[in-house]
Amino acid sequence: MKYIKAHLLLFLFVTVIFAQDMNPDAAKFYNEGNQKLKEGNIAAAILAYNKALEIQKDYRILYQKGIALRKQNKLSEAYSDLKQVIELKPDFDLAYNALGTLEFTRGNYDEAINHFSKTLELTKNAQLKSQVEKNISLSYTKLADINLKNFEYDKAIENLNKALKYQPKNDAAYLALARSYIEKGKYDDAISAADNALKYRSSIPKGGIYYYKGLALKFLGKFSEAKVAFEEGKKDPTYRQVCDYELKNLPKQ
Repeated sequence: MKYIKAHLLLFLFVTVIFAQDMNPDAAKFYNEGNQKLKEGNIAAAILAYNKALEIQKDYRILYQKGIALRKQNKLSEAYSDLKQVIELKPDFDLAYNALGTLEFTRGNYDEAINHFSKTLELTKNAQLKSQVEKNISLSYTKLADINLKNFEYDKAIENLNKALKYQPKNDAAYLALARSYIEKGKYDDAISAADNALKYRSSIPKGGIYYYKGLALKFLGKFSEAKVAFEEGKKDPTYRQVCDYELKNLPKQ
């Protein structure tokens, strides 16, 4: 599970929320803040957004300020501003996406899923919808990681299947599912999950896939096939030792 990569879309379209119908003086500071944020001058951006907010408490200003605070890793302050955004504009999809990403960063995966789900409910943007589905899948996969550490294999399987509902090509979820099924003694299901992990592999190493597939084959008594899997798995330095161990202890054919 350490190979799961958090490729979350943090804040989509952060500088295209135009200052239409905004107080002209507030809009001036808002646009200045956006330019500073684009340049990477986060402190100056926040200063400009604060000046804009002194003139007008607008959801767009608060949203951009929340983005800037997130970039400074000031998560509690960013959360506060983003919550104010949805109080002012409850149908603002990007704010829910931003809150979901922030909660994911803090390890609050259930809350992240809630916010991402709200984004899906509200958004009409196909690109955002696609990315948020991946984010939900990743959040469920991270929940399953916690389940596995706590030996909660049924819960892990439940969360991993939810992950695959949102992202059917989630290779890390299939790998974790293979491990979970082995722990539950469902070896045919484990092999199927491992095969899917290989089919959709993009970020995870082959070694782990072949190792768990080899275990499932071994427990099914298919020792020759297990040997082939472990031989493949040992090509990965991370899994070489455990695969060598399994190879040495396979029954002789």
